[in-house]
Amino acid sequence: MARIPLLSAARGRARIAGALTSALLLAGALTACGSGSDPAATPGAPAGATDPGAFPVTLDHKYGSTKIEKAPKRVVTVGLTEQDALLALGVVPVGTTEYLGGFPGAIGPWAKDKLGSAPVPTVLKSTDGPQFEKIAALKPDLILGLYSALTQEQYTTLSKIAPTVAQPKQYRDYGIPWPEETKAIGRAVGQAKEADRLVQGVEDQFARTRQAHPEFAGKTALMATLYNGYFVYGREDLRSRTLTDLGFTLPANLDQAIGDKFGANISAERTDLLNVDALVWIVDNVATDQATLAKDKLYSSLNVAKQKREVFIENASTYGSATSFVSVLSLPYQLQRLVPQLSAAADGNPATEVKPAG
Repeated sequence: MARIPLLSAARGRARIAGALTSALLLAGALTACGSGSDPAATPGAPAGATDPGAFPVTLDHKYGSTKIEKAPKRVVTVGLTEQDALLALGVVPVGTTEYLGGFPGAIGPWAKDKLGSAPVPTVLKSTDGPQFEKIAALKPDLILGLYSALTQEQYTTLSKIAPTVAQPKQYRDYGIPWPEETKAIGRAVGQAKEADRLVQGVEDQFARTRQAHPEFAGKTALMATLYNGYFVYGREDLRSRTLTDLGFTLPANLDQAIGDKFGANISAERTDLLNVDALVWIVDNVATDQATLAKDKLYSSLNVAKQKREVFIENASTYGSATSFVSVLSLPYQLQRLVPQLSAAADGNPATEVKPAG
């Protein structure tokens, strides 16, 4: 299936009470033992120089605010994309949470060179919520869950292990824009100025792309996947924001059609949402899913299909992973491949081939 963040944490909630007790006991035991031979005790790579007066710093989030007293040395990410901003700032997390791609340390190829000679982070699973005992065993001094759907109970549990920054309240879960995520992480590790510089560099790349492709302005685009039918991504999803940052417009009434979610399945009556100037399909298998869509009389009757305004991206590829893993490090890699495809799809000429991207 396509890469869709899991919004429901109901199964994990039932395990929180027992996990909290175990996690806190384990954290205390590890602190008391202080064994130098414990692999979890190996510190992460040193961060870059912190800004003068950077600490203490307080970050607001959905469940209140978190005060960070000094530069963290052992960061664990329970959100799905925070590791890229950390790596870009010279901070190697000791623990990351698996999202997609199955990459060692949950670090994508576009970010691998930032790891250097540091050990790869321990990878945590999030199927049933955060793995509290494993997180405690890593002895973090900061836990980041900015791109997440942490519940109040999960946040409370994590906060008893280490200072925890949850997702911001002003966005839907999994809705924090990558610039704000990067800047928040920069503040959390005392490198706000460097984070601003990194964000500006990618925003400048978007600006140059918009200037090079003025034809994108005013045209409509959408990202979708075949998951229990047609699944489309809403305005606050990072995939959609990539399109709007390039100058495209999302379909009118998109969010009204999918409700208060980052994305949702649409009914057959709303397939008009798919009839855009450039439609990006994130699929499991390009050939198979193209054939599936071709057999769908409803979809194949739309101009977007008849005029071949489609871009197909295989989600198991590195390109597919970068498309869903939107970050300050993945975007330059993604845009190099996506922009030529969007240009071919949206040029108004059905004869223009949308070439595969490596």
